[in-house]
Amino acid sequence: MNGPTAVDLFAGPGGLDLAARILGLDTIGIEWDAGACETRRAAGLATIQGDVRAYGPADFPDAHTLLGGPPCQTFTVAGAGAGRRALDTVLDLATAMAGREDVTGRIAALNDERTGLVLEPLRWALAAADAGRPFETVVLEQVPQVLPVWQAYDEVLSAEGYSVAAGVLRAEEYGVPQTRRRAVLIARRGAVAALPAPTHRPYLRGIPQGAVASGLLPWVSMGEALADTRAEPFTVVSNYGTGGDPKARGQRTCAEPAFTVTGKISRNRIVDADGRDLPRLTPSEAGRLQSFPADHPWSGRDVGQQVGNAVPPLLAAHVVAAAVGLPMPAVGHGRAAA
Repeated sequence: MNGPTAVDLFAGPGGLDLAARILGLDTIGIEWDAGACETRRAAGLATIQGDVRAYGPADFPDAHTLLGGPPCQTFTVAGAGAGRRALDTVLDLATAMAGREDVTGRIAALNDERTGLVLEPLRWALAAADAGRPFETVVLEQVPQVLPVWQAYDEVLSAEGYSVAAGVLRAEEYGVPQTRRRAVLIARRGAVAALPAPTHRPYLRGIPQGAVASGLLPWVSMGEALADTRAEPFTVVSNYGTGGDPKARGQRTCAEPAFTVTGKISRNRIVDADGRDLPRLTPSEAGRLQSFPADHPWSGRDVGQQVGNAVPPLLAAHVVAAAVGLPMPAVGHGRAAA
C-alpha cells in the first residue's frame, strides 16, 4: 500500500492539509499539540502526534511534496522577539546546513527552541536530496518577519537544483476575509517556481470594496463571510497589538475584512451600530474568517490558539496549486475543503 504523497510539518488544525486535499494530494500531518491533533482527527486528516524533529523523509518514502508552517511565536511582532534577535544566527545556520555541517548543538543553544524549528523543513529537504529522493515540491509559510530565512532557503535549495520563489502574500488578495500577511516559499524541481497571482483586490482602508476596477474580484468582507450567523451590522474592536491600551484599539466594520486572526481573537469585542456589545465570535466564526469550512470540527483545548495559528486554507490552496502546477479549484471563501 502506498503512503502519503505529501507531508505537512507543524500541521496544526489542518489549513495546508485541507488545501492539499482539494488538489488531490494525500497528506499526513505531524503535529505535537494535542488539541490541534484532536481537531485534525475529527476532520478526518491523517495525523501523527509527535515532534517533527523525531522524523524525517525516510519515514515517508512515497511523499513527493513537503509542506510546513513552523511556529511563528518567536518571530512575530506580537511576541517577545527571540527569533528576530537570533535572525543572523539562523541565517548562518542555514548556510552551515547547506554545507552539511552538524548544527544540532548550535540550534539547541538558541534561547528559545521554537526559533530553531524554522530550520526543520530545510533539514528534511536536504536529507531527502542526500538520500537520492528529493522532494519535487516544497511549500512553506510563516509570518512576514521570516522572509529573510526563506531567502536563505532560496540560496540553499537553488544550489540543490530547485527553482525557488519567495515573497509576502496578502490573504485578502486570495479571497480570505482577513488582511493577514504571510511569507511564502515555493520550491520546485523540473519546473519554474512562481507565487500565485492575486485573484482579489487588496484592501485599502477608506477605499470602498468595489471602487477600483482592476479586473480582480472585490475583497471579501467579514459580513459576507458570516452572513448566515451575523445578520445585523457589527463592528470588531480589536485588542491585537494594543498592549492593553484602550486608545490603541483598532476597529473594523462588518463591511471590511477582519484584522489578522490571532489566538487572542476571543478578546475582540463585537458591538452593534449603537456600541452595544454583541456575542463574541464563536470558534466556527473565527475559523471562517480564516477561510475554514463553517463545519470544521474544532476540538480539544485552546481552540482560539488553534484558529489563530492556522494557515488560511483558501490562501494555502492558491499557494499549493501554484507549487504543484495545478489549476486552482473553484472554491469560495470559507469553503476551501468543500
